[in-house]
Amino acid sequence: MATEGNLQPPTRHALDWKNPDFYDEAKCFHELERIFDICHGCRRCVSLCGAFPTLFDLVDESETLEVDGVAKADYWKVVDQCYMCDLCYMTKCPYTPPHEWNLDFPHTMLRAKAIKFRKGEVGAAEKFLASTDVHGQFAGIPIVVQAVNAVNRTQTARKLMENVAGVDKDAWLPELATRKFRSAAPAARATEVKDGEKTPGKVAIFATCYINYNEPGIGLDLLKILDHNDIPYVIVDKEKCCGMPKLELGDLESVQRSKEANIPVLARYAREGYAILAAVPSCALMFKQEIPLMFPDDADTQLVKAHMWDPFEYFMARKRDGLLKTEFPRKLGNVSYQIPCHGRVQNIGRKTEEMLRMIPETTVQTIERCSGHAGTFGVKKAYHQTALKIGKPVFKAMASMKDGGQPDYISSDCPLGGHHIAQGFEVNGLGTPVLRHPLSLVAQAYGLK
Repeated sequence: MATEGNLQPPTRHALDWKNPDFYDEAKCFHELERIFDICHGCRRCVSLCGAFPTLFDLVDESETLEVDGVAKADYWKVVDQCYMCDLCYMTKCPYTPPHEWNLDFPHTMLRAKAIKFRKGEVGAAEKFLASTDVHGQFAGIPIVVQAVNAVNRTQTARKLMENVAGVDKDAWLPELATRKFRSAAPAARATEVKDGEKTPGKVAIFATCYINYNEPGIGLDLLKILDHNDIPYVIVDKEKCCGMPKLELGDLESVQRSKEANIPVLARYAREGYAILAAVPSCALMFKQEIPLMFPDDADTQLVKAHMWDPFEYFMARKRDGLLKTEFPRKLGNVSYQIPCHGRVQNIGRKTEEMLRMIPETTVQTIERCSGHAGTFGVKKAYHQTALKIGKPVFKAMASMKDGGQPDYISSDCPLGGHHIAQGFEVNGLGTPVLRHPLSLVAQAYGLK
């Protein structure tokens, strides 16, 4: 007899994406109908994103008031609203494995997206938007960067991007950096490796596309913190996009190409005893979860998974080893902090909050809810307003501290999500606190900037 819900934590099955049946649309839709019927009877996830309200509206507006009354063609409306945050699986669904109903909503959505991509129904604009290594190649080129950034700030250019590339003219977009992180990163000052019981004593930095091309300052602040704590580091000698933007499109062959470029390099650092840090949660999650599930039998992939760390996960483990400096000469005041979805899915706990709370005369308010940005989803014309709607409860919750005061800083481990939150503050007239990444806040509290 089926039980109401799991008493055990959710587990993931490997993604069987090499099986021809994975791309069989009829079989995929059969599984979608099974899952949708369970979701319709539960509805716990209605507040998470647009996928579930879309599904439930389709059911409620059908002739039968059940999933069997929904046209199969309308299933795509649900699929298109899913941006792979994984929160339904990790935080809400009572029927995930090991429950016998074996419900995996996000990976079934991924299967549908992969079918759509293979059918050629993903446009060139969406493909380009997900090609971060391509549009990041102009970063660091003198004059070109300034010209591109200046043009992208004009109303004319933004309208053209909306018409041609589907990028909403009002959505916040990152600028290109005048100097890439990988070329700007200084050599580590520390040379002595001090391994702890829980932590390797040396770090390899996977820069990520965003830190490398758009906000190198976040990465440089991470290096300052490592230097301050006498932790030797290196920047990995070669890297490609982690593959998350391609995964969100269902372009699994491109994810494989990214894996084939990155894993051999990162596995070498893992074998040499490095902790591998990625400052963008989605990138860390790719190596901790998605790529290992796509390639469960690949030994190097599993090795990299075991050596990949979120920066604050590493720092807090370092603290438990008695090897982290805990004197902070500068206070931060009121910090309103949002845990991004792909940080929560890593199952590491509130490590960023834990470190921020170590700073004297600093009050930290933590919000656990999706900002709505979700990678490229939040900048697309078709979804930008939806992204702002999903994020509105976050914006409002972050705008006021528990004592009624205003935050001095708003912050999120996801840089894109942070800027989306800042835009949400502006759009909703919620004030103008300073947006600063948690790594930059810690560097500031240490007196390093």
